[in-house]
Amino acid sequence: MFTHTLLGVLQYPEIIMIIVLVLIMFGAKKLPELARGMGQGIREFRNASRDIQNDLERTVDPDGHDHRR
Repeated sequence: MFTHTLLGVLQYPEIIMIIVLVLIMFGAKKLPELARGMGQGIREFRNASRDIQNDLERTVDPDGHDHRR
C-alpha cells in the first residue's frame, strides 16, 4: 500500500533525477553489482519469510489446533 502511494508521488522528472544521481554517485560499472546484491538480499528475505510461514503452517493443523511444545 505504501509503495503505491510513494510511486504516485514520484513522477518521471523525479525518477530520472534519482537515476542520474545514482549513476553519478556509484558509476555505471558499480550499478550491476549493487543491483545483484539487492536482488540477493530480497531473495534471502523472501526465502526466510517463506520458511517462517511454512513452520507456522506445520505447527497448526487444519482444525486450528496448535501442536507446538
